[in-house]
Amino acid sequence: MVFIAFIIGTAGSGKSFLTSVLVEKMRQEKQKAATLNLDPGVINLPYSPDIDVRDYVTVDAIMEEYGLGPNGALIMATDMIASEIEQLKEEIEDLEPDILIADTPGQMELFAFRASGPFIAHGLSDEPKAIVYLFDSVFSFNPLNYISNMFLSSAVYIRFLLPQIHVLSKCDLLPEPDLKTLLEWSESPEALEAAIDERLKGTKRLLSRNISQTINLLDLSFPLIPVSSKTYEGLIELSAMLERIFKGGEKITY
Repeated sequence: MVFIAFIIGTAGSGKSFLTSVLVEKMRQEKQKAATLNLDPGVINLPYSPDIDVRDYVTVDAIMEEYGLGPNGALIMATDMIASEIEQLKEEIEDLEPDILIADTPGQMELFAFRASGPFIAHGLSDEPKAIVYLFDSVFSFNPLNYISNMFLSSAVYIRFLLPQIHVLSKCDLLPEPDLKTLLEWSESPEALEAAIDERLKGTKRLLSRNISQTINLLDLSFPLIPVSSKTYEGLIELSAMLERIFKGGEKITY
């Protein structure tokens, strides 16, 4: 039995660093955790993947074989991973982790918005799975950007239809008052609407208000968990949330 958490977010939101420190934290707590790299184009990672799709397909090889540019090769490589799903499942079974943290491609759309992404996510295991969606704290400290991230996270949920946790990544980069403001936006639609009215104008204000209201109407907004891969803030809360999803609050490994 293996539970899988997929780390998803916009480029630069801190997916790989969170994967690294989250697994490190779990292992310190004697949990049998492992990492899966799903980015065929990544060059350097802050951790050594236990399972790596680059063992099956690489962007450089595809560029050379098919005469594609970097973007076309990335798209093709990501789609080709789906054909290797049985081999990936065998690696997972041989490794026998209790929880697998899957680090998705830096360009979110390659995994989240192509058919291969949900196919891979649902095909790797029949056990419970979850999405950890990252809100980049610095980028999100603007009502328009925050609403854009809410929209993207809602689109990811619709694509995968898996339990989804919302993380405010790199929270150590924000001053405490700004961090408090962002958390208020995530917990109170009224606070977010007030910020929209105060800081946005014209069409941006109108669209942001309507998108926010629609997301809340569909019950697709959730409080953010502030997390720092540098100070380890929030890792306990994130791990506890995953345990609630996977095991009803029980420890994944004893």
